This record gives sequence, structure tokens and C-alpha cells, in this order.
Amino acid sequence: MNVAVIGGGAAGFFASISVKQHHPNARVVLFEKSTKVLSKVKVSGGGRCNVTHSCFDNNVLANNYPRGGRFLKKAFHQFGVNETIDWFGERNVVLKTEKDNRVFPITDSSQTIVDCLIQEFEKLGCILNTKSASTAIERNKDQFQLTINDQKMLFEKVIVATGGSPKKEGFEWLRKLGHKIELPVPSLFTFNMPKNSVSELMGTVAPEARVRLQGGKLESAGPVLITHWGMSGPAVLKLSAFGARELAERNYHFSILISWLAAHSEEEVRELIKSHSTSNRLAQISNFRNEQIPKRLWMYLITKVGIPLDKRWVDVSKKELNKIVNVLCNDSYDVRGKTTFKEEFVTCGGISLNEVNHQTMESKVVAGLYFSGEVLDIDGVTGGFNFQAAWTTGFIAGKLN
Repeated sequence: MNVAVIGGGAAGFFASISVKQHHPNARVVLFEKSTKVLSKVKVSGGGRCNVTHSCFDNNVLANNYPRGGRFLKKAFHQFGVNETIDWFGERNVVLKTEKDNRVFPITDSSQTIVDCLIQEFEKLGCILNTKSASTAIERNKDQFQLTINDQKMLFEKVIVATGGSPKKEGFEWLRKLGHKIELPVPSLFTFNMPKNSVSELMGTVAPEARVRLQGGKLESAGPVLITHWGMSGPAVLKLSAFGARELAERNYHFSILISWLAAHSEEEVRELIKSHSTSNRLAQISNFRNEQIPKRLWMYLITKVGIPLDKRWVDVSKKELNKIVNVLCNDSYDVRGKTTFKEEFVTCGGISLNEVNHQTMESKVVAGLYFSGEVLDIDGVTGGFNFQAAWTTGFIAGKLN
């Protein structure tokens, strides 16, 4: 059996390996249009490669995918986080779980993962062709005719693992086969706040914040990082992922409300400030200390609501106290644009999941055609979820069921 795998990323390599594991006599050829393979694996996690996320409840795991969660929930029963950890462990790649449940190789080097995948690929006898762009695919009776660099090639089975595309045109060759394409838009991006004075706090992290889209239901909790262009961090990235389509429709012009003390209700924040002001009546307002509010951020917020930093708590009026509580619980910022991670860009959109069998990853439109990875309308938030989707869909597609 001749099998073509298109795309030399995580999903393509894992699918190729899976084919040989399940069909040792198959001839597997992987085509990659560039000169490099596994480039996204190499740069991910700051060069450490966030392999997966330590979440062993498939229902909870699936909640981290703005698109594709229900589809993957069923697929995880075949190959989930446990299987991923075991798979790498069996190949002498020791993984470690960090405090936030992200999983990395113990070497803290993505090269460990790259080497493991390439060695397994070569050991099983898979064939790699780089500089090999696939421009067309046709179904002829019981075979596929691929056009690779203007050359026609025949295969019995094809696995498409070309990744996401920022433009719909990137899926045109698959649309011609009859597949519905969900419009791709960026997911996982940071918020730009041009000329906003908050950028002077760049590098400051509020560890427990909640970000809410004004005029909408979307909200996300977690650390917020202030950058020189606006805001980033897990809470912002998660909101951008779950709101990818809505924020695109707003042309990335919207407002957000931030609670800098997400673990506390507004009433609890009020009591916290009142208690501090009573206990520190003669101290300056600038001396307030709370581990969830970095000092630079506190001083910025007090200045923002127009209260002098050298004012003593005893002199703070009820109206000023209300201003402090409000800025801690409902701080408002205008967002005008986004910044995506060029090396690690993630898009939502791709092959409609309604046209793919979750048990096999085979197309319901074209028999013998399989999909793996971000070419599907699947995307996860940060934390190893996108790689887990690649391992899961790659493994299942490689069964060629």
C-alpha cells in the first residue's frame, strides 16, 4: 500500500509513524513544501516544546479547545494525554509536568522532541521528501493522483497534515474535492493598545486577573502580562482564542474590562481596601501591598483615578474609595488591533469537522482521504493543547481504518 502524508509538522510526522506502526508493510512518503521539518515543534514553548497538558479527564481536556472540543473528546479515548506521555517515554524521552500543568521534556529542549520524531520516522522506514509542494489532488477510481512539483504521483491513501492557513485560498485545493472550509481567522493573539500609558508598565504581571469583553459574554481568568504594545498573558490569549471569530467581526476594535483581583468579588475587594485603610490610617496610599497587585500596577491605577500617591488613607474620601474599588474590579481599556506570534501562529478554521469521521479521521466526502492536525477546524488555547490534538489526530489517521 502506497500512502502519502502531506505536511512535515508534528501531525504529519506522527501520522506517518502511526501508519508504519499499524501497517508495517506500507510504503509511506511524507511531502514537505519547505526545506525544514518540525519547525513549529522547534520554536514552541520558547524552544522547550510544550508537548501536552497534564489533564487526564477527557471532558475537562476538551474544554480547552474553542473549536473542535466535542470532536476531540471522542478521539481522546483512542489516544489521549496518558498515551502521549507513554509514547515518548517508551522512546526514552522523559517528560516533566510544571506547576501550571504544562508538560515539557526534562531536557528543556525542543530538539529532544524533534530528534525523537525523526529517529522513529527513519527507523520505521518512512520516506521524507522536502521542497515538495502539493498543488493538486484528484481521486481516480481507487487511487489518488497527487501533483507534487508539477509531477503526477499515485497513492492508495492520503493523509493531509498541512496545518492551518491564514487565508481561505490555502484550502482551495481541498475545497475542490468537495470539502466545506470554515473561514480561517487568527486565534491566540495579544491585544494592542496604541498610545495607552499602561504600556509604561511593560513586563508587569498581574497573576490573578479576569478579562471580560465589554458588550459580550466572553471572559477569561489567569495571569495578565503588560507589554510595550498592550496586553498579553494566558488570560488575554485564552480570550482571543474563544473570541476569535467575534473579535475578527469587530475588526479588532473593542473594549475590555479587567478585574485585577479575580479571586474576589467586588464586595470582598471593598472590604479589603476598607480594612487596609482602617489599619493604616496615617500611611500614604502608595504603601498598599497585595501579592496579586504588583506595586507598579497599584501606583498606576491610583494615579489613573486621580488620587495623589502621597495622600494618607485617613484622608481618602468615600468617593475616592469607590473609585479605587471600581478600578480594581472594572478597569477599562480600548483595544485597537492585535499581534500574533509569527513562529507559533494558530488559526481557527479549516476542514469542517462535520465532514470528518472522529473515529478514523477519514473524510466523509472522499474515501481514503484522512486529515490530521490544524488543517482541521480545531484549535486549542496555549498550554500544550494544540500539540495534543496533533498527536491524537495523527495517531488515529495513521490507522487508516
